[in-house]
Amino acid sequence: MSIKKTVNQDLLRERQRCTFDPEELTIFLDGGIEKTEERRSRENYFFSDPELEDSVPNEYLSHKEKYEEAIRKTCIIFRKVQELQNSGKAGMDSYRSVLGGLLGSSMLKDGNPLALHYVMFIPTIMGQGTIEQQTEWMQKAWTCSIIGTYAQTELGHGTFIRGLETIATYDPKTQEFILNSPTLTSYKWWPGGLAHTANYAVVVAQLHTKGKNEGIHPFIVQLRDEETHMPLPGIKIGEIGTKLGMNGTNNGYLGFESVRIPRKNMLMKNNQVLEDGTFVKAPNSKLTYGTMMFVRVVLVNDMANYLSKAVTIATRYAVIRRQSQPKPGEPEPQILDYVTQQYKIFPYLSYVFAFRFCAAWLWDMYNNVSNDLEKGDLDSLPELHSIACCLKAVSTADSAEGVEKCRLSCGGHGYMTSSNFPQTYGMVTAACTYEGENTVLLLQTARYLMKVWPRVIAKQSLTPAVSYLHEVNQLRGSYFFINTVPGIISALKLVAAEKIRLSYEHIDKRLRQGMCYEDAWNDASIQLVAAAEAHCRLILVEKFYETVKTTTKTLSQPLQLVFMQLCELYAVHTATKMLGDLIRFASLNGEAVDSLQEWLEKLLKELRPNVVGIVDGFDLSDRILNSTLGSYDGRVYERLFEEAAKSPLNQEPVNKSFHLYLKPFLKSNL
Repeated sequence: MSIKKTVNQDLLRERQRCTFDPEELTIFLDGGIEKTEERRSRENYFFSDPELEDSVPNEYLSHKEKYEEAIRKTCIIFRKVQELQNSGKAGMDSYRSVLGGLLGSSMLKDGNPLALHYVMFIPTIMGQGTIEQQTEWMQKAWTCSIIGTYAQTELGHGTFIRGLETIATYDPKTQEFILNSPTLTSYKWWPGGLAHTANYAVVVAQLHTKGKNEGIHPFIVQLRDEETHMPLPGIKIGEIGTKLGMNGTNNGYLGFESVRIPRKNMLMKNNQVLEDGTFVKAPNSKLTYGTMMFVRVVLVNDMANYLSKAVTIATRYAVIRRQSQPKPGEPEPQILDYVTQQYKIFPYLSYVFAFRFCAAWLWDMYNNVSNDLEKGDLDSLPELHSIACCLKAVSTADSAEGVEKCRLSCGGHGYMTSSNFPQTYGMVTAACTYEGENTVLLLQTARYLMKVWPRVIAKQSLTPAVSYLHEVNQLRGSYFFINTVPGIISALKLVAAEKIRLSYEHIDKRLRQGMCYEDAWNDASIQLVAAAEAHCRLILVEKFYETVKTTTKTLSQPLQLVFMQLCELYAVHTATKMLGDLIRFASLNGEAVDSLQEWLEKLLKELRPNVVGIVDGFDLSDRILNSTLGSYDGRVYERLFEEAAKSPLNQEPVNKSFHLYLKPFLKSNL
């Protein structure tokens, strides 16, 4: 079949309708024209390498072949990254874009087996190792002379790390730690790259010394011989099997049978074990939180990236796809002209910006707190921890929902693997459970909020992110004009404050009835999760609005208007999802609810001419999108046929199963 390669006319018309220059949006999102040029140059540097091309689409490979292909590509990719570094043409952003960014996920579609080496192994040594330990290990790790992973989660324990069962017992006679996995549930389970890739790991284990359990601590453990890659004596290691997604990540299990490591292999920047076995405790146990918080902070931006892919694919497809005939005799309309279709896609377009802007704010906060920690100042750590927890939970859950909504908006074609929705959903939904299961993380935020509320009652000073709680009395009983974003923010402040107050009071009520705190907490946990989520959604709306008001002033008027429309849509969509709370706590009446709905519909109509320009502004190349439905030229149906032709079943007119099974069955005269 000969297919003429032209740009879809519907897409061309949409681009002509756009009221702003998408290139201006691209440059703004990248942080300047120099960064845009650097990113595009970096993408071209990788995509022009024929070694990174797929000879066979990934979905047609076996599980074993997927891992082997991931390793092949990963080695090429990181060799090329180091070449960029050595040439001075790229900074640390090159590693970031390959590890968690759009570039990396386009080349390693089913996960990166070396991700934890860079994201967890190296940062843990940097954050928790002494100067001497960093000197010994960092050069080896940075040059990939050794490959590491981070082994914390066990078969029986994940988020509750104090319950980990792996034991590291100190032997003062030999000045060694002896690692053991006393139960099946104590086997490490899930670490990426652990199965067949890494030869070292940071292992988190219960430290036993002088007959006492001193809690969990990190240890550097060699897993495999550096030459033969065979597992060392006492190391029980393997892969955990196939998953919904990320099957190239090489997640593994790990058990220990009397594995001895030197005393110096315990990371001792904070806690220490002396030669005679004496345990020296760090001034504050919270100093060890850094690595986990780092990953949670980064994840919020990753969710914006994955969601931007989904909305780009769904938007372009909705321009090209025509369906039904609501007006007899007229052409089938683009499905993007249906308001229900706009409602499926446009709100998640606004979510991309909400997550991106909040991620930038959180990143700045993380760096400031990290600097404070280096000086011994821990005051701002609890607030950062609480915000990172809830933003990770809400952004991953919303992104998983958004990717699935975008897939459904594409009908049957969205179900095709070649649409790239299944892979994107697999990557995003995985984030809902790794680095802390979302419900547990929201409860972590709630624990912080419960500690804050007594300070509200006592009218004491509060940290910036919760300072709005002092406004609760003046907000209570107010009439909220929710026809503006500040009006919605005020209403959301009251909702969050009242949910926090009620959670605190319901725990207190149970305590006065004689219940222990742990049981009172558990009984109130549904309310606690809801309070933490309300607090988080307020932060997202507020930071989106603040960013638009402060950082878009230099942009053209048409683009400024689009940003404000997106901000309003995010605020309105958040409010409509929380209508019950707004009616209950902010006394919203029927007229206000109707007004909110009309505002939502108005914003969908206003954004309609510009949505293709917005997704074009994301500047996602076809290689990064990897979608038959979302390519820049809009050749949806041609690409679907081209991908179908790649199926191994289409390489021969008759499959051997016909002669082996089907023909005898047809001739059997049943």
